[in-house]
Amino acid sequence: MRNTLENTDWDILIIGGGATGVGTAIDAASRGYKTLLVEKEDYGKGTSSKSTKLIHGGVRYLQQGNVSLVLEALKERALLKKNAPHIVHDLKFIVPTYDWWESPFYGIGLKLYDWLAGKEGFGNSELLSKEETIKALPTITQEGLKGGVIYHDGQFDDSRLLINMMQTAREQGATLLNYHSFENFIKTEEGYIKGGIVKDTLNNKTYKIKAKAVINATGVFSDSIRNMDDKKVSKIMTSSQGVHIVLDSSFLPSDTAIMIPETEDGRVLFAVPWHDKIILGTTDTPVQDYPYEPLPQEDEIEFLLSHAAKYLTKDPTRKDVKSVFVGLRPLVKNGNAEDTAAISREHVIEISKNGLVTIAGGKWTTYRKMAEDVVDQAAMIGSLALVKSDTEFLNIHGHKTNVEPSDDFAIYGTDADKILQLIKNTPELGDVIHPNHNIVKAQIIWAIEQEDAKTIEDFLARRTRLLFLDAKASIEAAPLVADVFANALIKNDVWKKQQIGDFTKLATGYLL
Repeated sequence: MRNTLENTDWDILIIGGGATGVGTAIDAASRGYKTLLVEKEDYGKGTSSKSTKLIHGGVRYLQQGNVSLVLEALKERALLKKNAPHIVHDLKFIVPTYDWWESPFYGIGLKLYDWLAGKEGFGNSELLSKEETIKALPTITQEGLKGGVIYHDGQFDDSRLLINMMQTAREQGATLLNYHSFENFIKTEEGYIKGGIVKDTLNNKTYKIKAKAVINATGVFSDSIRNMDDKKVSKIMTSSQGVHIVLDSSFLPSDTAIMIPETEDGRVLFAVPWHDKIILGTTDTPVQDYPYEPLPQEDEIEFLLSHAAKYLTKDPTRKDVKSVFVGLRPLVKNGNAEDTAAISREHVIEISKNGLVTIAGGKWTTYRKMAEDVVDQAAMIGSLALVKSDTEFLNIHGHKTNVEPSDDFAIYGTDADKILQLIKNTPELGDVIHPNHNIVKAQIIWAIEQEDAKTIEDFLARRTRLLFLDAKASIEAAPLVADVFANALIKNDVWKKQQIGDFTKLATGYLL
């Protein structure tokens, strides 16, 4: 590994293994650039696994009058559905209306949304009667209900898409390494960046990497990398946290989501069916600290539960919450804006005087366009041969049309057959890891051998989504998962005990 990493003249070194970083690796490698990506933790450990699971144009940004951002996101939404149809799919949303003016008001706005999407739209919006709304949303609060407006957007599994993107980047020739921390820059005598020092945190090895261009794609952590380059640099990042709670599907037994356009804190509220559960989110609370595992505040939990009670006939309580997860939004400071709900999600690219290229802001839906833009800039900084991006037409690993959502392995796309073959070859790999969930041992082996899973958390949180869907069940499954990992990776009982302890501590934070 040392010879490969240190003796290669990399064209582009990418710091950060979330949606933006991995998307950038796909774009750079697909242009023929020698590309290395390093991620301090696991791919998507931060924000990229903790979204509201929507690939959307952004109805909220339309309300703000940011038509250009909505247009870009709607185009990218269509490309994602085309390039990763096994993960990205259409989802119907209903805006329930309780005042006489709401149906025509939201109806007009959503017709504009349809019009902006044009031929790339997922379906036409329509006004619904009270009866039609109740039929689609059986547990919607009926008192005062006038009707609703239905529209279409996209849904996905964020970290499953990210893992497939990692595999796509590798297929394009990129090298991606999780659990490799970026320690510092290597510079010329004039101070110009010519690479960096990278540490393999699992094996405690350090490497000196030569690169013609370095891209900082670390999301909310962007300022810490910028500060490594220039101690005097002013911060550009700010953030708010979005809390999501996960409920049993009995609270909304429907394949249609609920969207409340504006709550008391100015955010859109969603109740979204996902993996046979309901995700309720999200909040918008400004924060100053950016941990990998942010914690929900009490008033955020109460906000979500009380708002759910307003719109659902079955009022959720704390004991009904299967899991709670929190994501940090990578927001770029906009003057003195204090209202994070009003800050645009458009991305920005900054090039430092020493040549560091930072990509900041943006959102999951627009990762591909962000990657294209930042690689264009990095190619100029690194004096690389200019090659046009063609990721609009690049299928994501696992690409498969006409998947059956009820199929437990549908999310794996074309890899599903290979997992089924593992079970056929070794029938005990078909055993489930928990009696309440259809996740089997073969998925653990696949995650280790094909998806870079190195810890039981990688598997329970991001290769499958058990931590996010049912935190208690994930804790109960941890010992079995640790056994399979230890056998596959030839680890001892001390390692297993450490893994179970670390994961249990983490998962306890997802419980109320």
